[in-house]
Amino acid sequence: MTNASLPFNASQQQLALLRLVNWGLKIGLILFATDLFGLTTPPVTLSYVLIFEACYVGFSYRFHRLSMNNNGLLFLTLLLDTLFWATWLYFTGGATNAFVSLLLLPIAISAITLPRWAPWCLTIVSTIFYTLMIVDITEQNSGSVMDHDMSQMPMAANHVMPASHSMDMGSHYLGMWFNFVISALVLTVTVGFIAKRIRQKNAELRYLREAQLRQEKILALGTASAQMAHQLATPLATLRLLTDELVDTHHDAEQLELISEMQQALNRCEVTLADLRLATESIREHKLTEQRVDKLVATLTEQISLLMPEAQLNIAIAPQVESCIVMTDMSLLPALMALIQNGIQASEDNQHQTRVDINIGLSQPNQLTMTIRDYGVGIATHLLQTLGSNMVKSPKGMGIAVLLSHTSFERLGGKLYLKPHSECGTEAIVTLPLSV
Repeated sequence: MTNASLPFNASQQQLALLRLVNWGLKIGLILFATDLFGLTTPPVTLSYVLIFEACYVGFSYRFHRLSMNNNGLLFLTLLLDTLFWATWLYFTGGATNAFVSLLLLPIAISAITLPRWAPWCLTIVSTIFYTLMIVDITEQNSGSVMDHDMSQMPMAANHVMPASHSMDMGSHYLGMWFNFVISALVLTVTVGFIAKRIRQKNAELRYLREAQLRQEKILALGTASAQMAHQLATPLATLRLLTDELVDTHHDAEQLELISEMQQALNRCEVTLADLRLATESIREHKLTEQRVDKLVATLTEQISLLMPEAQLNIAIAPQVESCIVMTDMSLLPALMALIQNGIQASEDNQHQTRVDINIGLSQPNQLTMTIRDYGVGIATHLLQTLGSNMVKSPKGMGIAVLLSHTSFERLGGKLYLKPHSECGTEAIVTLPLSV
C-alpha cells in the first residue's frame, strides 16, 4: 500500500464506522425514543430489513478496503445507505419523521469524495424517495380527513373548515419537499465545488512540494558537477599536450588512427566543458536570448554531428514554425541533446541502428512541440509516471539525464512528456512557449 492510499484507507474506515453508528441510531430510536420523537411504531417487516442491514454494515466494515480507489463501488455503498435510510424513514413516519434530513448525509459524503456525477445521482434518488413519502403522507391525511368529515359533519356547509385544513397541510408538505430539494441541491453544488477546489489546492501543493524536492536535488547535482568540472580542466589540458606529443613522435598509421580517436574524445570533453561553463554563467545571470527555431535546429544538428557522428537523425520541421522565436539559454541545447542521445542508445540496443526521428511543429498557436522518437524497447509503464520527476536507477547510468532535461525545460516555461509509441520505442514530447 502506498503512502498516498493511507488517508483514503482511513476515510473508508471512518465511513464504515459511521455506517455502524447510523445503524445503532436506528435501533436506539425504535427501542427507546419512539414516543419522544413522535415516530410511528414500525411493523415486523422493518426488523428483517434491519437484520439485513446489520449484515451489510458488518461486511462493509470488514472489507472496507475493497472500495479504495474504486469510485463505482464507493458510490454503490452510498446508494445502499440511501436505500436503507429511506426504508427506515418510510416505516417510522415517512416525511413526518424528524430525522428525514439524514437522507442528505450520503449526498454530502459523495460530494466530498466522488466525482460530480455521483452526488447528482444520489440527489435524484433521495428526492424521488422523499417525494414518494410526501405523496403517501398527503394521501393518508386526505383520506383520514374525509372519513372524519363524513362521520361527524353530515351538513355540506360544514365541509369548509376541514378542506381548508387539508389545504394548509398540503402547503406545509409542499414546503417541506421544496426545503429538502433546496438542501440537496446546495450540498450537491456548493460542497462539491468546495471539495473540488480543495483537491485542486492539494494537487498544487503536492506539485510544488515535488518541484521543491526536485530543485534541491538539481542544486546538489549542479554543485557537485561544477566542482568536478573545475577539477577536470587541468587533466584535460594535460591529455591534450600528451596527444599532441604522440602525434609528433609516432608515424605508424595504426597508432595515428588511435591517437586521432583519442583527440576526438578529448574534443568532445573540451566542448562539453566549455558549454558547461557558458551554461553556468547564463543560468546564474538569468540570461535569456531570442532564437529562431530553424537556427536552433541547425545548431542542434551541428552539435550532434560533431559529438555523435554515428547518429541517424530524421528531422521534420513544419514550415510555419521555422521563423518562430523561442526564448532560450545555454541549458536548452544540452537538454535536447541528452534526450537525443538516450534515443540513439535505445535504438542501437534494440535494432543495432542509431535512428532517431524528430518532428517539430505547433501543438497550440503559441506553443512549439518537439517530438523525439526512438526505436528502442520502450520504457516500463511504472517508470513513465516518475521519470523526469525523480532520479531513476538505470543499468547504464545514474538515470538523471531525463531529470536534468525536464528541469531545464520547466525553467524555460516548457514541459517534457514521455509516452510509448504505438509500434515500438518511446516518444519524448518537449513543449516550449513561443515569443509573442
